[in-house]
Amino acid sequence: MKKLVIGYLWSGNKPGKDEKIFLKLAKEKGIKLIMINTIKDIDENALEKKLKGCKLVFNNTAEDCALEYVKTLEEWGKKVIDSSESYYYTEDKWLFFLKCRENRIPTPDTILLCENINFAKKELKKFNRWPVILKRVEGTCGEFVKMAQNMKEADRALKKLWKKSVEKQPLIAQEFIDSPSYRVTLIGRKIVQTALKQNKSGWKATGIYAKKFDKFKVNHKLKKLVKKIRKVSKIKVCGIDFVKKGKKWLVLEVNAQPAFDFFEDEREKLICLTLKLLIKEAKKIRR
Repeated sequence: MKKLVIGYLWSGNKPGKDEKIFLKLAKEKGIKLIMINTIKDIDENALEKKLKGCKLVFNNTAEDCALEYVKTLEEWGKKVIDSSESYYYTEDKWLFFLKCRENRIPTPDTILLCENINFAKKELKKFNRWPVILKRVEGTCGEFVKMAQNMKEADRALKKLWKKSVEKQPLIAQEFIDSPSYRVTLIGRKIVQTALKQNKSGWKATGIYAKKFDKFKVNHKLKKLVKKIRKVSKIKVCGIDFVKKGKKWLVLEVNAQPAFDFFEDEREKLICLTLKLLIKEAKKIRR
């Protein structure tokens, strides 16, 4: 029987823990894993030749350049998990908010700001949520995110956020929810891990800022909400971040390429489940 071939997008100077575990498990299961490092220059023809016979590719890097690889591979008829379509809502925070609102998924109140700073300040005054979170519509790991307690701080924050790039990037204003971040990781349709992310030395609670991770139980209301988000986002391997406003769950964002390292002793288990999903999807294509 012909060996099952799966492509694997990653980025780095050398393979990390995820890559090493993926390679080890793939070898044990008799899977040929084709590694594609997105930060290295790869000739288009050479890449197409390298992926000959490969129908499915797993994207395990959140680097910006990976999206172009994903779209290229899809153009060649390859199925990518997760698809470029998923970026449309996961990487654009404003569109994700609109999608949630359309599907009655509770989120923090959010507005899109005008690129004219004077009009933006008028919009913030009308929004009247203090403290307020100001962030780019695109960005990961808490980058390009500021908190403002008042209009004076908002003015400084807006200028800093727009100063960091040659062109003014779209910004949103979002109500601040004083809450830890609750991460729910899904592989396929199954909740496989929860991680309560806390940062007692600051207000940011994303993975790189959180200093402590604990587990939490998923109650019935949250389970229903997770199911709804999964159907809307159509992401097969994802991490959903929630906050709590009183007793109410609000979704903050959904991430493709979720981290597997919140609990080191569970990393291999999550990768094994991901590989099982990839094998299942690859076999569907072969039939």
